[in-house]
Amino acid sequence: MAGTGLIDDYVTALDRRLRGPEHVKDDLLAEARDSLHDAAAAHRDDGLAEDAAQRRAVAEFGPVTEIAREYQGLLGLAHGTRTLRAVMLVIPLVHIMWELNRRFWIGAWNDFDAPPPDWYLLVARLNDTSAWVVAGVAVLALLVGRRLARTAVSTVTLARLAGVVAVGAVAVTASGNVAILAATAYLDAARLLMSPPVAAATVVSFVVVLRLAVLARRCVVFSSV
Repeated sequence: MAGTGLIDDYVTALDRRLRGPEHVKDDLLAEARDSLHDAAAAHRDDGLAEDAAQRRAVAEFGPVTEIAREYQGLLGLAHGTRTLRAVMLVIPLVHIMWELNRRFWIGAWNDFDAPPPDWYLLVARLNDTSAWVVAGVAVLALLVGRRLARTAVSTVTLARLAGVVAVGAVAVTASGNVAILAATAYLDAARLLMSPPVAAATVVSFVVVLRLAVLARRCVVFSSV
């Protein structure tokens, strides 16, 4: 289409200000472009020249900075929702995988010649519980976020809340994994090497937590407007 310069410049400027999931950003930009072209077409039908019609359409759509803030909130919220869903599903699954490996290859903690001390069992129980608590908090955050989305709460605020929950969930999970690993090393470092499958499951657990940490950090970055 001839004479799309002003609209293209506006959408390009908007694109440069946005960070977040590419497919969501592409949809938002396509929606903005279509709305601008529709508005410009309506103004042309009212008798305005091409450039004037596009200029008015852009002016009516709003300043790039304001629209970018609104769209960035949507992008941050989309990424935060995806991250919370990952936390809700992946952390319990990884924990179950590790526990099944540990029970199959090592057995119950009390099966050792010298049963672990009470403080070690407490660390193990807290680590076990944290996986389900974190998943429950993620579910609750998603439900609360869905309810708040129907109110006057802005998408920017919702995105920031999702980021805070995601960072907290990953921090708790990472702390639990490090705590049980450090406690095991302190109690009997040889136990860390008793079973290659369990060691592999431990490595996988840390890789997953690291990936979730990256996603959680992006929640904070994408919600920063």
